[in-house]
Amino acid sequence: MRAFVIGNAALDEAVMVDDLPAFGASIHAQAGGVDLGGKGANQAIVLGRAGVPCRFCAALGEDSRAWDIRSRLAAEPLEMDLVCIPGGASDFSIILRTKAGDNAVITTNPAASGLTAAAACASLAGARAGDLLVLQGNLSAQTTAAALRQARTMGMQTALNPSPLRPFFAELWPLLDIAFVNESDAAALGGTDALLAAGVPRVVLTLGAKGARLVTGTGDVLVPAQPCAVVDTTGAGDCFMATALASAALRAARLDPCALRHAAAITVSRPGTGAALPTRAELTDILRQP
Repeated sequence: MRAFVIGNAALDEAVMVDDLPAFGASIHAQAGGVDLGGKGANQAIVLGRAGVPCRFCAALGEDSRAWDIRSRLAAEPLEMDLVCIPGGASDFSIILRTKAGDNAVITTNPAASGLTAAAACASLAGARAGDLLVLQGNLSAQTTAAALRQARTMGMQTALNPSPLRPFFAELWPLLDIAFVNESDAAALGGTDALLAAGVPRVVLTLGAKGARLVTGTGDVLVPAQPCAVVDTTGAGDCFMATALASAALRAARLDPCALRHAAAITVSRPGTGAALPTRAELTDILRQP
């Protein structure tokens, strides 16, 4: 199986704060460094490092951030389809991170929203039935829908993390095989039962320190998280989703509790986004576990 990830790539600039600010507050912070990020990039990198052949499509601007993003992605085991938006700005995120590991993320998305439906569908060239399309919530409504419909036509499996939430997702649920949602997003969407009723066959509900649930029309399985010292939760959901999908892909299996157990073995004990993602060796050790 090959994976095709279409999403965003960004530079993340982190700052350390004592507490997340209240509305209207001015606070001091300490610089925390610059790292590669973006939900799409995070997911593609983990899939590639896990040993799943992966093609990553994203749009970048025409600026210094684009050069930095390209050079960081070039070090990863990925086939890349990076689209340049002439005169545009590349996406970036400002991450407020506390000592307790909590965070708030502010992200720009002119590059991601500028990726056209034609470019997204072109990136699926060479895909075959049974291959995997992975999407998130950063693309435009037209591009997201076009990629999912194209994937359906080709017999691909489809997985979506609907974050950030967008109004147009309501029309896309029947085009999905798997949805990954956190507690707050699931509540806003009406709960996992609502997603099942809308046509999503398998829903993964991530619960943070409590683990994750795999919910289908025939059952609901809770997979506990593994205890660890929380340093930074940035990108944890992306890493969890990609590891679970990689586990299923490498075993030629449907997403199952074993995939969630493998994903639950990923810790949040390192700061950063790209730098905190598990290495190839770590993923190999995790994915060989029963």
